[in-house]
Amino acid sequence: MALRTEPLFREDAYLAEAEAEVLAVTERGGVVLDRTVFYATSGGQPGDTGTMTLADGTVVPVAATVTGETKDEIIHVAAEGAALPKVGARVKLAIDWERRLKLMRMHAACHLLTVVCPFPITGASVAEDDSRVDFDMPDAGVTKEAVTEALMKLVAENHPIFTRWITDEELAANPALVKSKNVRPPNGTGRIRLVCIGENASVDSQPCGGTHVRSTGEIGEIHVGKIEKKGRENRRFRLRFGPMPAV
Repeated sequence: MALRTEPLFREDAYLAEAEAEVLAVTERGGVVLDRTVFYATSGGQPGDTGTMTLADGTVVPVAATVTGETKDEIIHVAAEGAALPKVGARVKLAIDWERRLKLMRMHAACHLLTVVCPFPITGASVAEDDSRVDFDMPDAGVTKEAVTEALMKLVAENHPIFTRWITDEELAANPALVKSKNVRPPNGTGRIRLVCIGENASVDSQPCGGTHVRSTGEIGEIHVGKIEKKGRENRRFRLRFGPMPAV
C-alpha cells in the first residue's frame, strides 16, 4: 500500500530544513518519511538533493527525490553505500538550498515565458542553468532578443508570485488555465493548485505543483539563449541566467 508524505514545500517553498519520521525504507535505498521539504521530480522540475541527519549524527546524503506508487508517496534516494535509518527513527532534513533556489528562479522564469509566448506548451524541462519550454507555434519571426526584452520587463516589474487552490469544477469551467497541450493536471483529488503571478493573478495563473520564488524580481537577469525548430510547428526556447551574450 502506498504511503503518504506531507509535502511541506507545497505551502512554503522557502522551508529548507525540517524534522521527520521514517515510515519505510525500500530495498533500493529509498526512504519514505511522514513529511518532507524535498521536492520530488515532477512536472519537468527535478527532485531535490541534500542530507538526512540521524540521531547519532550520521549524515545520509540524499542523491535524488522521486515519487513512489502515487504522487503523495515521496521517496528520498540515499547515495550509494550510505547508512540508512530504521523505520520509526527521527531524522533532520536539509535540502541543497543553493540548487533549489536556482530551480525556483528558473521555474518562475519558465512561467513568464508562457506569458510572453501564449501558445500551447508541448514540453518543458527545468534545470539549474539551462531550461527549455517547447511551444506549438508557427515560425512567426519571433526573436530571442524580443522575447528576452519582454521577459526582463516582467522581472523588473517585480510582480508577486503566489499559490491558491481551486476545485476540479472550477478548473473544468476555466479550461484556458491549462496551457499544456498534451498533459492535464491531476483530476479527482477535489482541488487543483494554481501558481499565480501579479496582483489578483493579473499576469498569469496556471496549474502547477512546483516550487517558485515569491516575486518575479527574485528571478534576476534571464535571457533566451536559443530558439530551436523541432518539427513543423514546434519551437524550443532555451532559458539561461545572466545577460544575453554580445554578438
